[in-house]
Amino acid sequence: MSKNSKFVTTLMCIGFTFLYIPMVLLVIYSFNDSRFVTVWGGFSTKWYGELLNNQLVIDSAILSLQIAFVTACAAVVLGTMAGIALVRFGKFKGRTLFSGMISAPLVMPEVITGLSLLMLFIALENALGVPERGFWTITIAHITFSMAFVAVIIQARLAGMDESLEEAAMDLGGKPLRVLFDITLPLIAPGMISGWLLAFTMSLDDLVIASFTAGPGANTLPMYIFSKVKTGLRPDINALATLIILTVAIGVFIAGWLMLRQDKQRKADEQMAAMEATKDEQAA
Repeated sequence: MSKNSKFVTTLMCIGFTFLYIPMVLLVIYSFNDSRFVTVWGGFSTKWYGELLNNQLVIDSAILSLQIAFVTACAAVVLGTMAGIALVRFGKFKGRTLFSGMISAPLVMPEVITGLSLLMLFIALENALGVPERGFWTITIAHITFSMAFVAVIIQARLAGMDESLEEAAMDLGGKPLRVLFDITLPLIAPGMISGWLLAFTMSLDDLVIASFTAGPGANTLPMYIFSKVKTGLRPDINALATLIILTVAIGVFIAGWLMLRQDKQRKADEQMAAMEATKDEQAA
């Protein structure tokens, strides 16, 4: 192993250690019997029991999961459409503007995005009486910035994909819509799954934009945690964070398994198609 490789490996180890050691400590101290976060008082699961009896936590968690689910589904649909338009439709009129509008949420500070959306919702509510700030305003705000990340993922997936399968399907008489659903979408499905997970995680994690666009009574889980942390660290917050980490880890594992399974199926289909083509050539 060269010196450069050792140096890069060392930096990676330091970076991952700095990232994951605090999470490990947080999980460990979520089982702390003491009310003081930094003082170990013995093993206990009582803080998880307190969470189950805390209706505010349950309501906030349900609201956050509902928002994240709707956001992820809508972001995948809109982001996929945007990615396909940017890669497959060539240089259409207004492409530069459209591409810039898709990329803007990626670099826009969350404070600016949240403030601008708040002003928009207030103006719409004053003029039309809708939308009332709460579930739907937070969801619309999350879709606005998360669909941009999905579009980038889909765009990268399509850019590296061979177009010959789509062209062959159309040469055999397949209509564009049929080719889209039978060829294109199955091929980019791993990217769509990744985009869904990314949008779900970003929505579940968002604090700044949700704080601007939430209304009275609409308290997401990050907003609840932030309000509690401002008054001091508490073991029940560690327990709540541990459950969130566990939920995300399970989701990533399931998504990875599905993507691996689909990739194996795609390779098997490609091998089968190659064998059929070879047979046809030999028969001819």
